[in-house]
Amino acid sequence: MNLTMTRKTPIKLLDSNDMMHRHNHDDCMEHALQAAESICAGQNIRLTPIRKRILELICASHQAIGAYQLLDQLKLEDSKAKPATVYRALDFLMDAGLVHKVESLNAYIGCLTADKDHHSAILICKSCNNAFEIDAEVCYSDLFEKSRSFGFTPHELTLELRGVCVDCQAKA
Repeated sequence: MNLTMTRKTPIKLLDSNDMMHRHNHDDCMEHALQAAESICAGQNIRLTPIRKRILELICASHQAIGAYQLLDQLKLEDSKAKPATVYRALDFLMDAGLVHKVESLNAYIGCLTADKDHHSAILICKSCNNAFEIDAEVCYSDLFEKSRSFGFTPHELTLELRGVCVDCQAKA
């Protein structure tokens, strides 16, 4: 499923760099849900209650969360929840650009800029495991251009940087 991001309603724009430094987590959650509803309405696709709930669970913190962690949380609300339900919801949310997979952790984070076409890198704190998305358009264009110069046709790129976040540095 390849979804383009056509909006019917305006979405409050958030800057991922600003979000990382002056963070209000309620804004993240509100923005993610608003973007999800707008994107789905614009594409005439359904944001089912389970898809919305999985998105809420992913966006509940900035720690990357795995599919089975999501399933465990979902089972607290519905003991009959199955892995296939979670994976189908995750596939939908990734296709819609509402979540990103953190490949190195086999886990997921909410997308702060789902309402616009973008290329991002994920910063992963090795102390607290929080993961933040930042704009990496310049990196992508440089890498794609360089790869084409070698006759390589790029399709996907995942950028993940590990380090220590500002909060953990302050605690140290």
